[in-house]
Amino acid sequence: MLNLLLSAAITVLPFAFASPAVPKPAAAAQEQPLVTPSPATWDPTKTYKSRRDIVDDIRGGVSSILGGLGSSIPSYVASGVPNFFQDFPTKDKVQSSLGLDDDQVSALPTQVLNIPGYANYTTQGWNVRFHGNVYKQPNISESKLNDLADVFLIGTSVQSLPPSQASQARNLTAAIFVIQQDDENVTMSLAPAPTAGASGEQGGGGAVTPQGGNQVVNIPTPTTDQGDFDEFIQINSDGLAPGDTTSDIQRLNVYAQGTETGNATAYLVPNRGLTIISDIDDILRVTKIYQPAEGLLNSFARPFVPWMNMPDIYANWSRSIPDFHFHYLTTTPEQVTRNYMDYIYKTYPGGSFDTRPLNFSDISATLSIRKFLLDKIFQTYPERKFILIADTSNSDVMRAYPALATDFPGQVQCIFLRNTSATDSEDKFPYDTSGFKDLNQQMYMFFRVPDDLTNLDISNGQCYNASIPQNLTFGYQGLPFGINTGSGNPNTGAAGRGYGISTANLITTVAVAFVLAGASGLGWQ
Repeated sequence: MLNLLLSAAITVLPFAFASPAVPKPAAAAQEQPLVTPSPATWDPTKTYKSRRDIVDDIRGGVSSILGGLGSSIPSYVASGVPNFFQDFPTKDKVQSSLGLDDDQVSALPTQVLNIPGYANYTTQGWNVRFHGNVYKQPNISESKLNDLADVFLIGTSVQSLPPSQASQARNLTAAIFVIQQDDENVTMSLAPAPTAGASGEQGGGGAVTPQGGNQVVNIPTPTTDQGDFDEFIQINSDGLAPGDTTSDIQRLNVYAQGTETGNATAYLVPNRGLTIISDIDDILRVTKIYQPAEGLLNSFARPFVPWMNMPDIYANWSRSIPDFHFHYLTTTPEQVTRNYMDYIYKTYPGGSFDTRPLNFSDISATLSIRKFLLDKIFQTYPERKFILIADTSNSDVMRAYPALATDFPGQVQCIFLRNTSATDSEDKFPYDTSGFKDLNQQMYMFFRVPDDLTNLDISNGQCYNASIPQNLTFGYQGLPFGINTGSGNPNTGAAGRGYGISTANLITTVAVAFVLAGASGLGWQ
């Protein structure tokens, strides 16, 4: 992490910083998630490119993202995903590291990670996106899991953790050390879903149970080299309300045949209505990705904890806004997202999910996968309007969210961003607000606490509470020593004189700040 930042800064500093490497992270707990339906392509006759080709398309947009950052921002801040959630071992590397031969692997049961998806409706019927991963779980001894898990921890060890946290760390490590299965065919069984989510409403909120939908679906394309499958498939719509006449969101249970691990929930989302696309880390749960040691423990060992009273905000939206579609998007790698899905379904209204597939495993893909997934759901529902919510610690969000308002005119209804540094003094990283300069202030709001979102009529486009200070400079903000860049006034949020700063000085300032702040965050003396 630190090396990435300093490598850019060193070109403008007269001296070099030496930094220790940060250990790799732990995987998400292995609890079985409910799966939501993925977004079906809005054109049922359209064939999406093979997953094996998508990585090249995504990487094509990376240069524009990295260009503004100049590689000066650590990858885990740029992507909104801790850097320890990078470069996990996969397939052959796992098999080799555990000393397993092919016969031993063949004897292991096949398992499926089934990710909650969404579906759209066309004149030809409902189209459901099925996506997830096929893998085998090796039997790893507790002592070996302890050794593997210790690699992912900073300043502590598994045996030093409380028993429940140690167990969680081992489970997450086991979820990382799986052997993905390529060239596998997946078959799904569908049935009406009576419940999914935890909004306090009957059925968990966010959808209704349809009268039909029972069927078996064969996914025609085999899994990729990394075991992934991701495909939009037209289903039999008998007993399902047409999406061009109903306003109800219908949910179906989706079961992967041949395994007990692949259960999920799919959401059939009508052509028109309101969808919220919500980030998870540091908006729906306390993560602190800007503090590596804390971020590791909060993601790897500790129970997930809601950020303040956000569950109340989402539950109120679910109850008060008719047919509100909840979509949860995290760029955390899919191996470690079972805990995320389990946590969301126990804490927030039911909804569909997007995660980062294994095909997108390097930093470049991490920086562009969010935009790719956002574009996909916007293209899937060209007549729906969207509420976007995240926090300022994600550089990709700060670019992608305002860009969507330009790329998809009339579809972005509200943008809400938690100003992380305004409420957590430990967040030392800058954020760039330049993308909001040409947007109407009435369609976005930077907020400090969940209660800032109360009493807003978001279904009718009321997105801004004038009593909440915005303080935007439309440039880099949150720099050390109170420095901000841009043309806005940081004290009022109105247009005005900003602080001028060169790119070189910006990189230098960020580097120095990271060294000073990171020293305590990483437990340096």
